[in-house]
Amino acid sequence: MNIILSSISQGLLWSIMAIGVYLTFRILDVADLTTEGSFPLGAAICGSLLVNGISPWIATLLAFIGGAAAGLVSGYLHVKWRIPALLAGIITMTGLYSINLRIMGQANLYILGEGTLIQSVQDLGVSKTVAVLIVGTLAVTLVIGLLHLFFHTEIGLAIRSTGDNHAMSEANGIRTGSMKVIGYMLGNGLIALSGALLTQNNGFADISMGIGTIVIGLASIIIAEVFFHRLTLAKRLLTVVLGSIVYRLLLLLVLEMNVDPQDLKLFSAILLAIALGLPAIQSRLPKLTSTKTKGGSLS
Repeated sequence: MNIILSSISQGLLWSIMAIGVYLTFRILDVADLTTEGSFPLGAAICGSLLVNGISPWIATLLAFIGGAAAGLVSGYLHVKWRIPALLAGIITMTGLYSINLRIMGQANLYILGEGTLIQSVQDLGVSKTVAVLIVGTLAVTLVIGLLHLFFHTEIGLAIRSTGDNHAMSEANGIRTGSMKVIGYMLGNGLIALSGALLTQNNGFADISMGIGTIVIGLASIIIAEVFFHRLTLAKRLLTVVLGSIVYRLLLLLVLEMNVDPQDLKLFSAILLAIALGLPAIQSRLPKLTSTKTKGGSLS
């Protein structure tokens, strides 16, 4: 039972990253690979600040700001320099590898024994798993609540309009380029925030911890969309959180099957492929059923 609770708590922390991916992938309708650089950037900033005695609240906030700065770079390259979104993300991600090394000063940075948000909750007399559940729940609630409010403001609605119909938004006087940049910044800020929280949970930051994060984010989104359709934004974000938790539980199931941990990324990719293929399978099932029915009636 404790293992399941641990996976759920991990899913809550990872879901903030998935929400960040959702903002760029679904709302802005761009494929942004900055994720794999901004995630470890948040971890690097948070870990380095904690080691130097900075408050975990300030370290976590600065990690979000650092991720937003990474999103600003990708957004600027895409909007102002007309570089395709995929390539802009790759360029920023590549540059962030060196920046993250500079921030940490080494490939791995351990923060065991340092004050963290999770440790501060543990000091209230609860176990680490419960502390992570509390921190994750509060963080997810805060993020979804603020996003719900933001996307009902004039700027938020303009960002959604830009992603839905770029040409029409531009024709109506919306500065679509600026809206895209803001969306990039918000999405990558949340991704870095997730990296900061997971670093505080795991007790270390690693230069390679961003590898495969885009797969995790997309899998969480697709799993949510397969089972839930036509929802409001706030409810959609909640389903992304649920998708992230389901994804962590699926990985737990894979590990329980005695799969070698080094093959976990492979199984992650397979899970994503299956999740992406489910909508196509679902759309074909009614056709196959109707074909069989007609065949049976003709006979």
